[in-house]
Amino acid sequence: MQIISDLHLHSRFSRAVSKEMTLPNLTSWGIKKGIDLIATGDWTHPLWIKEIQRDLVELGNGLLTLKAKPEGNETRKNPLFLLSTEISCIFSQNGKGRRVHVLVWVPTIESALKIGKEITTRGGNVLSDGRPILGFSLIQLSELILTIEPHALIIPAHAWTPWFSVMGAMGGFDSLTEAFGPYEKYVYAIETGLSSSPDMNWRIAEFDTRSIVSFSDAHSGPKLGREATVFEMKDPSYANIEEAIKNYRRDQAKSHIAYTIEFYPEEGKYHYTGHRMCNIRLTPEETVKKGTTCPVCGKPLTQGVMQRVEELAKRSEQDISSVKYHEDHDAQYIKSEAFKNRPPFVMSVPLQEIIAEAIGSPVASPKVAAHYTTLVQKLNGEFNVLLHTDLDKIQAISTPQIADGVQKVRDGNIIIDPGYDGVFGIVKIWKNDKDKALVSSSGEQIGIF
Repeated sequence: MQIISDLHLHSRFSRAVSKEMTLPNLTSWGIKKGIDLIATGDWTHPLWIKEIQRDLVELGNGLLTLKAKPEGNETRKNPLFLLSTEISCIFSQNGKGRRVHVLVWVPTIESALKIGKEITTRGGNVLSDGRPILGFSLIQLSELILTIEPHALIIPAHAWTPWFSVMGAMGGFDSLTEAFGPYEKYVYAIETGLSSSPDMNWRIAEFDTRSIVSFSDAHSGPKLGREATVFEMKDPSYANIEEAIKNYRRDQAKSHIAYTIEFYPEEGKYHYTGHRMCNIRLTPEETVKKGTTCPVCGKPLTQGVMQRVEELAKRSEQDISSVKYHEDHDAQYIKSEAFKNRPPFVMSVPLQEIIAEAIGSPVASPKVAAHYTTLVQKLNGEFNVLLHTDLDKIQAISTPQIADGVQKVRDGNIIIDPGYDGVFGIVKIWKNDKDKALVSSSGEQIGIF
């Protein structure tokens, strides 16, 4: 069976996160999106872990579920939860300041509590934020976690983000070996982040023995499932998730990753190099020619993810041999002919944003909400609408323009103005001047992500 998962998000106890990010609300949004497995987020926070204990029940297989059904959910099963948190490590190593975020998954509340207690014992402050900021190196953190819970999974989060990631230009490393030392062999997966896609990560030889996963890093309910990973397994359990993550060769006899669902990396706010205060944005080729200093103010440019990949990659885009294909009327998938063991991926745009442009109304408007609710309730969730549902069925309960927008997104027939230096990229489906962008670089986009 296929399990759609989003295993990186935050509770309301993290900074810049909606107060509506509660476990019942996450369950409701999971149902709307069609997500089967959701991260709890933030289990290191003492108040949030208490709510996890209060609102969720452990199923004995390493996963949890809400104790009560959300109101109005009479037919669909509640999504399951996996204990996932993000930790920010800020430390110095080899004479350089490092700032790296990592995801940590564990199979039991007991393990989560023990790890939280040990972090506190070693001087870490877990109460200040849902994503705690610790002075531990990645080596120290890995030793702490794996000593307590050998089945914990440690995954570098949004691995290429300039400021807070393992491969980031500003505070990261040039290799996983340098970053994790003897614990590098326990890093079984890399999270793409919004500004990179799997094919960009295929160019890094060190990632050949790692799974590539994608999740939303949602700070509000509507952002849930902005990116997702689809697992193939006999039944959902932590052990099967662990097996799938370790099964980078995609042995079909074992649990494995079927495919990932991706945010267009150009939409990410760190895709290109630039300086937003001076409206300077450069492609990797332009950066090589013009340098890394802002030509307007003379300050250093923020190196984009694309440029950072170019800097570290030993393979070219041609070496990857990416090809696009359709399965029936499904969305367009992308796979590598050169690395056939790599799971394919599909690019998508959130349904609410497609509806908004199709009907010419703001994303948060009642008109968009009405169409969205009808579609996800009658067609088995947002992902089913975006990726699989026949267009005639979409048109029958919405509008021809919305169905056409879904088709254009499935085909990759869209227009993107890439993001840079903290500014989200702008996406349009139709080329007419009267049409409005799906994604803006407004404060709302930057603040609640």
